[in-house]
Parts: sequence; structure tokens; C-alpha cells
Amino acid sequence: METNLGLNARRHVAAEDDSNEDNDDDNDGDPFENEAEESLQRSPDVKANEEEKPVISHRFQHGRSILCLAATDEYVYAGTQSGHILTFYLQTFECTKALRAHEGSILGLCLSEDNKLLFSSASDRIVNVWSTKALELEASIYSTYDVGDIYCVVYSTKLNTVFLGAQNTSIQWHDLTDYSSRPPPDPKSHPSARKHHFFDSLGPGGTPSPYARGSDTRPRGDGTAVLEIERSHIHHFAHFGYVYCMLLTSGATLGLNDPEILISGGGDGTIQLWRLGNEGHTGIHAMEKFEDGRDDADSVLSIAVDGSFLCSGRVDGEVNVWDLETRQLVRIFRPFSEDVLSLAVAPDMMFAAAANGEIKKFNPRYETVATWTAHDGRVLASAFTVHHRRPYLVTGGSDDTVAIWDVQYKSASPLDGVSEVQDELLKTLHTFTSFRSISGEQRYTASSRRAASYLRSIFNRFGANTELLKAEEGANPVVYARFRSNTPSKNTRPKQVLFYGHYDVISAENKQQEWISDPFIMTGRDGYLYGRGVSDNKGPILAAIFAVADLLSKRRLASDVTFLVEGEEECGSRGFENCVKRYKSLIGQIDWILLANSYWLDDVTPCLTYGLRGVIHATVEIGSNLPDLHSGVDGSRLLDEPLKDLISIVAKLSGRNGEVRIPGFYNNILPLGETEKSLYNDISTHILEHRPDLGPAESLTSQLMQRWRNASLTVHGFQTSSSDKSTIIPRQAQVHLSLRLVPKQEVPEIAQALERFLYDEFAKLGSKNTISVTLNRMADPWLGDPTNKIYRTLERAVVSVWDQLSDRERHRRSSSTTSTAGQVSAINPSHQDSVKRRSSALKTPPIPATSSNLASSGFTPSPPELHHALDELAVATSPTDSSASSSGGAATSVKQPTKTTTAQPGAKPKAHHSPSSSRTINKPLKPSQSQPSQNHPTSHPSSTTSSTSNNKPQKTPWKPLYIREGGSIPAIRFLEKEFDAPAAHLPIGQASDNAHLGNERLRVLNLVAGRRVLAYVLGDEGGL
Repeated sequence: METNLGLNARRHVAAEDDSNEDNDDDNDGDPFENEAEESLQRSPDVKANEEEKPVISHRFQHGRSILCLAATDEYVYAGTQSGHILTFYLQTFECTKALRAHEGSILGLCLSEDNKLLFSSASDRIVNVWSTKALELEASIYSTYDVGDIYCVVYSTKLNTVFLGAQNTSIQWHDLTDYSSRPPPDPKSHPSARKHHFFDSLGPGGTPSPYARGSDTRPRGDGTAVLEIERSHIHHFAHFGYVYCMLLTSGATLGLNDPEILISGGGDGTIQLWRLGNEGHTGIHAMEKFEDGRDDADSVLSIAVDGSFLCSGRVDGEVNVWDLETRQLVRIFRPFSEDVLSLAVAPDMMFAAAANGEIKKFNPRYETVATWTAHDGRVLASAFTVHHRRPYLVTGGSDDTVAIWDVQYKSASPLDGVSEVQDELLKTLHTFTSFRSISGEQRYTASSRRAASYLRSIFNRFGANTELLKAEEGANPVVYARFRSNTPSKNTRPKQVLFYGHYDVISAENKQQEWISDPFIMTGRDGYLYGRGVSDNKGPILAAIFAVADLLSKRRLASDVTFLVEGEEECGSRGFENCVKRYKSLIGQIDWILLANSYWLDDVTPCLTYGLRGVIHATVEIGSNLPDLHSGVDGSRLLDEPLKDLISIVAKLSGRNGEVRIPGFYNNILPLGETEKSLYNDISTHILEHRPDLGPAESLTSQLMQRWRNASLTVHGFQTSSSDKSTIIPRQAQVHLSLRLVPKQEVPEIAQALERFLYDEFAKLGSKNTISVTLNRMADPWLGDPTNKIYRTLERAVVSVWDQLSDRERHRRSSSTTSTAGQVSAINPSHQDSVKRRSSALKTPPIPATSSNLASSGFTPSPPELHHALDELAVATSPTDSSASSSGGAATSVKQPTKTTTAQPGAKPKAHHSPSSSRTINKPLKPSQSQPSQNHPTSHPSSTTSSTSNNKPQKTPWKPLYIREGGSIPAIRFLEKEFDAPAAHLPIGQASDNAHLGNERLRVLNLVAGRRVLAYVLGDEGGL
């Protein structure tokens, strides 16, 4: 019930609402009232301009309402109805932490000036103090009074004092400077030990309401201070209503010499100004009260300082503007018909958010310049921040989402392409995805050509020599681009690297509404980009282009890089081979071939692909010279039915265990060597550490081999001339099938053997029907050399960027250490062993190691090391030489802090130590004393850790998984043979990317990291 109270209060459905709508006409004789009513109109709108409307950059989904927000230039913090604090990293748009911070709804968040401390207030009557470096609890503050919900919290860095505004109309504070001399708090005075007015009240029949209260609901741990607000540090009746909002501003804003002034807004419709401190003592002292003169003034729900003006949002959509220097109300207007729940101020603009889900943007004259619906429900919170010169408005709503809006300054200079790090990459990908470059449907030919032209324009923007190469008649063109090395001149010729990709995609009509958004409007959600082609293959192409652009801007492009991006890959690379041969002199000599057109084995561990199967797609058709017949009239054993003939011969293609019966099919297949066998063992070991239900190891290894290195046959589907008529004997029947081939199986020979086998088996039937076999598409298998130079370079690059991100290490950093059925944490090997023993005892068959099962095998947060590398990239590619922000920011590890106990929403935490038994911090709690973040990662839990003479732990080496895949890319083997150059394959996406399926997606982190890996390989670091 506390949670609902907090939510309702935050939504301002307050029980003590002092407004009296029935008295609107009682003051007709009051001249001020008339003047106020005249100005109570919707804010004047200037001419609508779509450029003024922010663009959604990303949206995050959470299970409960987002009630409050705080933001730095790197991180966004969100407080939720479920008591969680969510941390989002703006560089990669990912949720890096989800921490159960309170037992009740979190109603207020604020940051210290240096961003090293985060303060949270909640409906559990507690204020918590967090270190943002790892989001670990530093202190827990409570009042001995029944304050009710704590709606707002602010922190004065100058006074090292936290102030809170409460439901019981009080403002209270606690000085964090030095409390070691104070007596320890009484455990009985903690809110968890006191009687609750609602839950402990007598219900019907004199029985208390059921309330399962733990012995102590405070997050606790070593080093956590439990602080009790002194009774002398309480200002009762600060407002005659709930204290909804507070902020701190400079005294100079009001023409005063005070370093800071506290401003509060309450349910009594007034705004109160407070002077801080008095003769060296902390505290608040009433200075001035802002009232509009109306007896029925509505509650002040939100406030924000805009230069020398104070803006306040009220019930029923009203916004007031006060001049802080003259203390006069200068503007009253009503931009909404519902409550104004949040205000956010930015240079030359202000944003107001309302309970109807709308946000309005105002210019400096407070004229509405843009209006849009931001949430499907109430907009409960907003915050403004600037990340790498890119302004963002962050909003949270009752639709359980956090939205990040791109708010570009009107005075901003044009972007130079790579100046905004991944932001320009994402914007370019958004446009690239909008082209319906579907090669399999002729009606999209024009859109495909536009996609090719747009891609060429991107190359041109970064200085490449480009051409559109004609393939065959009716086929989409090949985009050719060439970048020249720009590193300081050397005696040796720069290596020639060919990057291959494709800009065409498969259809995504979304007729079944399986997509969460329009497939051709890229949408950011929960750290992923959704849209057709974002993963296959438009995103990786742009990652490679922007990697080259990064290197060019730093004069570190060590190789000449040629791009060949075709538009027919999804249709078997139609015309590509002839096009390459025709323009081979233009392309020139090639030393290495690189592509990024596949996915990791799971969602956890970076991989390198060194093998693909080949493919033969065929259609077999059997027809009769008779028309379609009715089975009841003409059906008999004397009639040769085409469908029965087709089924008969297709059944002969494979045996009971799936073996292919085409003569000579398995000839020349390479035997399994010890080196390759060890790679499969490594993969199985890796998977079973967090998915023991996929075992045993021998079975898993066998499944992977069947998918990757063994040839196979698949029957895709039957079609007849009367597929929709159940009583008809069709005159024609056809089947679509494919053969997946492995190295040393020659495609032409297998194709001939397939045709010969089908014709021979059909002849044995003695049927009067006719048969035809059509070979639709063919591709050679490919097997790379994982020991050559380019793979060694790729391995170093992957390790450099994804350092200490093997699946086990990342699983250690998971935000939850609990284990669920089918997903066991790698932290506890003994638990894994017990699961394996139970599985063996029950003789439960292992789950098939399909791509969907592997995709659900883990959760990948990103480490501080990667974020630091991305920040360095941001500085390196910035047009200015500004350094990265030194603000604390949130650590990106999602390891559960030792100071708190994570619980699911609604669950009670484990019992903690009582306040009297806690260890009190005997030093001042100051932001400057926060511990520095650890730059060295923790070693693998299953590995030994060596030490040097200075006893510093050493990192355990790791490497990406080397995998083969069962799919096919027609061009890769052809390019190797045509240019006599080895190819290497860098998967950028995850197994859950849903390529070719609905809701295709690509994680932003993978896209940005893929860009960094490719920059390493192609730059002077790679040493190709």
C-alpha cells in the first residue's frame, strides 16, 4: 500500500488537495483575480516547426512506472515505482544496473555537484546516499517522526547537507560532514521498527491488517552509515500541504550574497524561499513566500529555475513564471488541461510535461514551439543533459518507460560526420534502414537504388573514391568505395583490405503485427536498435565505414580499404561474380578480405567465424497432362498422382537418421582434426558453464558439429496446383529443398549428383507424369585459417575492446546472483555440479542447442573498461581537444553490491544488522573522498590468479570463441579465389538478433564496439 501511496502522490492524486473548484466564481470582485483569469490561457503558439520537435533516440522498458530522474553527461538514473534505481549509459543506450534500492516507490533523486553521490528518497520514509562509482550504499537517513512519503531530496555540496521534503509538510535535513561524535541511533526508532499507521491499524473486527514486516528493511553492509535526523533539524509545517518539490539555486540569482537558497513548492499552492545556515549552523530559515493571491491556489507540483526566472507547474495544467530578482509573478498561462508534473530547463528552451502524456517545448518568451506525445500515460519525470555536445531530454512515465529525446540546439554548428561519436552513426543507420532495399521483390527496385545512392553519399562524405558498379540486367548495383591510407609514409606498400557487405534485406511486411514497431523506421529500445537490416547487414557496414572515418580523422588508417557492398546477397548474389570480374582492374590487388555478416554463438561471448557451409537450393516439380481432378470421382490406385510421386522420391533422399542417400555425397569431407576438436571442446565448456541443461558435453559438441561441419538436407515445403482445396488431386506438385555443404564437397558435382539421383528414382516409379529439377541458388562452402595474421589481429582487437568480457566474467557482474531453472549463475560452480547431478539422476534429455536456446544463455552488461575505451574514442574523434568528463558517473558493472540485498518487486529483503550493531563511519562523508574505481578486472572465477611482487592480481588471459556456422554467404569463397586472398569473418551481432525474422535488432553496444574493433584492425594498432 505504501507503494501505491507513493505513486499516487507522485502523480499528485493527493488526498489533501487544497483546491476548491466550486469557488471559481466567488471572487468576481477581486481585480487581481480577474487579471489572473485573463492570463490563464493556453500559452501562445508560434508557427509549428517540425525541426523544433525532439526526435526519440531511445526508449527503455521497465516493469513499473518511472517516477523520478537524474542525469549526468554520461549516465541517466531512474527511480521506479518498484523501488529500483536504474542506470543507463548514454554512450551505448544500455541499462547497466538495476538495483533494488528501497522498499517503497522512489519519489525523488538528486546528484551532488561533482556527480559522485546520488541521493534517493522514497515512500519507505528513508533517504539513501549512493556512491555513483559502483552505485553502492554509503548512508541511510531516516527521521524519528512519521514523515510519510518523502517526495523530494536535494543536496548542498557547499554545506555537505541533504534536505528532504515530506508528506507530513516538513522539511528536514542532515549534515553529512561529521557525525562520529553523535550517539548511535536507537534501533527502535527506525521506520521498520515503528508502528505503521496504515498496516498496523486495526481493521474490521479489531484485527490488524496483515503486514509481513522483516526485522529490518534497510539496505545494509560494511561501511554503511545509518543516520538519524536530529529533532532540531526539522522544520515542521514548511508548507500547509505536502512538500512536493525542492531545488537549490545560487543566491546571486535573487540578488543576494548567499551561496545557496533553497526553494520549495507545496500542496498549499505556495513557493517558499529558505535561507540556509545561520551564524555557522546548518538549517533553513524562511525568507519569502511566493503567492499568487488566489484563495484556491492549486498545488505546486514541479519547479525549475530558468536564468533569473522561477517556473512552477501546477494542478490543471497551469504554469507560473516568477521574476526572482523582483519577486513578482510575471506570467500565468495554461499550456495543458491536466497537471504539469515536471519541468526541465535547457539553454534557450524549457520543457513542460503533463499527466496527459504530452510534452511542450517553449522558447525564451515561453511561447509553445513544439508539442508531442512522449508517453502512453502520464509523464511523471524529466531531466535535461548534454552528452558529448549532444543535448538530450530524458523523460519517464506511467507507461513504464524511460525515453531519451534528441534536442539539438538551434545555434549548434553542423556536424562534421564523426564528431559526435556513435550519435552520427545511429542517425545514419536510422536513415539507411528506412530504405526498403528488398532485393527479392521487383516493386522495391527503386528503393534499393536509392539505398545504394545513399550509401555512396556516405562514402563520399568521408572522402572515398566511389562508383556504382552495374551488375546484371535487373540486378541492384554494387557500391564501390576506396579509402587511401593516410599514416605517415613508410617504405612498405600499405596492405590492401577488401571489406565485403550487402545493403539488401529480406521482406518485412509485418502483416501479422509481429514487429513492435515499423520494420523500416529504426527504433531504439532497451539498448537495442530494431529495424529490418540493422544487424543483417546495414549496421555492420556502417560500423566499418565509421571506423575508417575515425582513423582518417586521426591520420591512422594504415591500410588501403576497398568496400564492395552488393544489393543482391539475399537473392544469391545475382550478378555479383560477373560484376567483380568486369571491374577487377578497378578493384586492384587485394591482400586481405574482411566481412562482418553474422552473429555470436550466444548473447554473451565475442566470437570469430572461420567457416561457413555451402548451399544448393533446388525446386523439384512433378506434373501431369491431366487437369486437377476430384478425388471422389477420379481417385484410384491406377492414377499416377504427381504429389504421391513427389513424396516418394523425396523420401528416398534421406534415411531414418537424416543421412543423405545421394551416392558420393559424403566423399572427400575433411576428417575432424585434433586442433578443430579442441575448438569444439572449448565452445561446449563455455556454454555448459551457464547452460548445464544443454549438456552433456559430448552431446552438445555433436550437435554443434552437425550444424556447422556436417552436410545436411532440408525439405522446406510442398506446393501444389490446388493447395487450398482438400478434395482435389493436384495436376502439379513441387517441393523446395536445400543441401548444406562443407569444405571439399564440390558444388557442381553435388548438384549433378542430386539431379541424377532424382531422375533415377523417378524413373523407377514408372509414372506417366513428368519431372523437372531446377537449381535456384548455389554457394561454395568456406573454411578460413584461424591461425593466420588477420585472425590473430582480429583476436587482439576483440580482446582489446571486450577485455575481461568473457561470458563467465560478465555473468559474475550480472545484477542478480539468483539462479533460475535452466539458467544457473557461473559464480557458484558447486551449484552447477549439483544441477548436473540432478539432471543426470532424473535422466532428463538435454535441451537442443538451437540458436534460440543459445541466444537465451546469458546477459551481457558492459564493463567500465569498455566504457572508458569508448570515452577515449569520443575524445579522439571530437573536433575539439576537450578531455572526457571527470565527473564520477555510474560504474557500469551490474554486479550486485555487497552492501545491499536484491529482491524482486514486492518481496521483503533478508534481515540486516540492527543500527546499534552497525559499523559507523568515523570520517566525514564527502564526495571528494569517494574511492577510485578499479581499473583492473576480476579474474575468471574458474581460473587461478597469479600475483606479481607488488601483490596486484593479474588478469587471466581469454580469447574470443572460434566458431563455424551452418549458413552460407555466396560471395566469400568466390572473392578468396578471385583475388587469391584469405578472408576473415567478424560477427558483430548476437544470437538473439533475429536476422530474417520479425523484430530484427542489434545491440547499440555491439555496434559501437564493432566499430572500435574494426578501427583497431585497419589502423596502425592492427599491424596488417
